Amino acid sequence: MKFMKIAAAAATSIALLAGSAQAEDKPVVGLIMKSLANEFFQNMLEGAKEHEKKRGDYELRAVGMQNETDFESQINAVENFITQGVDAIVIAPADSRAMVRPLKRAMEAGIVVINFDVSLDAEAKKQQGVELAFVGPDNRGGAKLAGDALGELLGAGSKVVIIEGNPGADNANERRLGFEASVKDYKLDLVDSRTAHWETEEANTVFSNILTAHPDIQGVMAANDSMAIGVVKALESAGRKDITVVGFDNIPAVGPMIKDGRMLATVDQFGQDMAANSIDLALDVIAGGPQLEGWVKTPIELVTNK
Repeated sequence: MKFMKIAAAAATSIALLAGSAQAEDKPVVGLIMKSLANEFFQNMLEGAKEHEKKRGDYELRAVGMQNETDFESQINAVENFITQGVDAIVIAPADSRAMVRPLKRAMEAGIVVINFDVSLDAEAKKQQGVELAFVGPDNRGGAKLAGDALGELLGAGSKVVIIEGNPGADNANERRLGFEASVKDYKLDLVDSRTAHWETEEANTVFSNILTAHPDIQGVMAANDSMAIGVVKALESAGRKDITVVGFDNIPAVGPMIKDGRMLATVDQFGQDMAANSIDLALDVIAGGPQLEGWVKTPIELVTNK
């Protein structure tokens, strides 16, 4: 009887060790997002967690920033993942230039790096000798869709403003260029263009100041929905219902605003799937698949109440 108990205990230990070994065999993916105060990245995180549970063949370690200008935390996250020896880093960089050097160190450490959502700066990559594909949407084209919707509604000569994202982020620059293309094509009058660093409260303050200086504006192009919400709040505080707002991201919070007319349109870039799909691509490379090259485009779609 005693021998049987010892044998059973030994078998249990072996089973636990085997289970531990299997867990260790799973590739580890470090996901680095931007501000988790932004509903877009909250949804992205939930999508990534569901993806990990559904696949079951990798371990997810996910981190985000405190706010949209907390660049240092992304650099620290990369360094921590290098120390931990993760198999892949999947990152939406907050600053397209500052993140190139730390990601180069990760690649030199043999870690698969997938750049998604916000493209790293081409010149910075060239200077560092880094070749890295971009997985993400056509930010300029998406902003043009929203800007065109506003231009069609307002018509030539209408006064508009742009609320920009982080100046150091490639997607902020691309979305501004997309909006500016709509301004040109529809002969709109761009009276101001300022950054609110992707943040709702900052956008509220920035736009309130613009509205005071230019009370006759007719339209606002916000580079993300968090800032569009800040603009809508400012309009509500000012009692203005005659100014049309477009955004970008299609976060759930703007659905009711589009439905009741507080916003005209936004652009869906399917953020909940973006990290999950990028993780799939990373796991393919880890499994021996080819390295990604160029621009792996992800879908966009204009969302209106029509």
